[in-house]
Amino acid sequence: MDLRSVVAPESVVEPQGRYLADLMGRGVQGTAEAVVLPSSTEEVAALVRWCYENDVPLTARGGGTGLAGGAIPVGGGVVVGFERLNKVRQFDPLLWRMHVEAGVTTGDVQRLARESGLRFPPDPGAAELSQIGGNIACNAGGPHAFKYGVTGHWVTGIEAVIPPGEIVRVGGPVRKDVAGYDLKSLLIGSEGTLGLVTAAWLRLVPAPELELPVVGLYRDAEAGVSAIERVLGSGVVPAAIEYLDETTLRFSGDAYPFGIPEGAAFMIITEADGSASEARRVAAELQEALAEDAVAVHAPEDPADVAELWRWRAGAAFAILAQRGGAYSEDIAVPLDRLRDVARETLEIGARHDVVALSFGHAGDGNIHSTFLFSPEDLDEEQRADDACRELFELALSLGGTISGEHGIGWLKRGQLEHQLGAAGYDLHNRIKQTFDPKNLLNPGKKR
Repeated sequence: MDLRSVVAPESVVEPQGRYLADLMGRGVQGTAEAVVLPSSTEEVAALVRWCYENDVPLTARGGGTGLAGGAIPVGGGVVVGFERLNKVRQFDPLLWRMHVEAGVTTGDVQRLARESGLRFPPDPGAAELSQIGGNIACNAGGPHAFKYGVTGHWVTGIEAVIPPGEIVRVGGPVRKDVAGYDLKSLLIGSEGTLGLVTAAWLRLVPAPELELPVVGLYRDAEAGVSAIERVLGSGVVPAAIEYLDETTLRFSGDAYPFGIPEGAAFMIITEADGSASEARRVAAELQEALAEDAVAVHAPEDPADVAELWRWRAGAAFAILAQRGGAYSEDIAVPLDRLRDVARETLEIGARHDVVALSFGHAGDGNIHSTFLFSPEDLDEEQRADDACRELFELALSLGGTISGEHGIGWLKRGQLEHQLGAAGYDLHNRIKQTFDPKNLLNPGKKR
């Protein structure tokens, strides 16, 4: 039976480069016999049924902004893209909720909420490209996850298609639901290996009246991490706690809007938000906590300056990439009391493998982007950077952490999960997969 007999003929397109890769790189290019762009949940269900009847692998794809190869069809078969499933099914601003299809972008959800004085807090990168379905599949995070949590915290219900082609709805427009096993949370973060998310109910909150960042600059990582610990121990709750180490600042500091003072080799970015009075109170407490041992403290208040600061922070990764042309940046997470170990040992790992090393990331969550640079023309250097990443995973586990705080396992970290979960935990993980997808056709080879 031809695929066009079960989905609309115009939904089937020829495999193209952008559907065969994501932002991971690393020389991995997928293959596919067809790409399907369904426009309804029923069409997704028909596609899954056809793939199950014909033993054809099926790889789900959102905006293609993943960094772990989760959307790359490494086993061929069919790629299903969700860009045409892009309707806002329902928006109830007075009830702080929204029902959207999987292909709606993060940026569109954030804008629609903001126009009604609300906020959808998750802020993973590439908001104009990343899609809600993909964010749910990876349980994406972002700088403001410290206060507001990752994507899954804001999902109250999911519509999904599971093998062999059944539409299921778990949760919904409710704020509390403990009636059964937490199937919603199983689907969140499953990277398209258990089912295909087609729509979701999202929870919103009133937008903060004021957002005030407070930036501390320090002579070294030891002083900077001590400042992070003071913030955490002070009882104040910032919206974000970010850090950039000395090498990161050296590569990106020229564009920092307020100027890097002499002697500064470690940066912390925090943010206070809420009502005007609350934000100012928290910002004052953050300044107090960050001032000790600081080379400088910057506290911009003008909205244009605040926006410019976060634009600069978002662009730091591009400044890093420009140094050598290639960068492998991971997303390990460790307990907060091991942050100084990660900052130090990232540099030591880089030295052992003779590659430039640096770290930055979401310090409040312990979610660190340890990064190793290489020239794409130097295959030996690229291999050494990859080897450094493997050692980094071992470091994270030895510190009681995880190999992935927000990017997922995907294809990049295949074979690593058993080391983290242990034999019994990994067996349980695989049995869950077997229950949902007994033929192992959904995104095969991923999340393992």
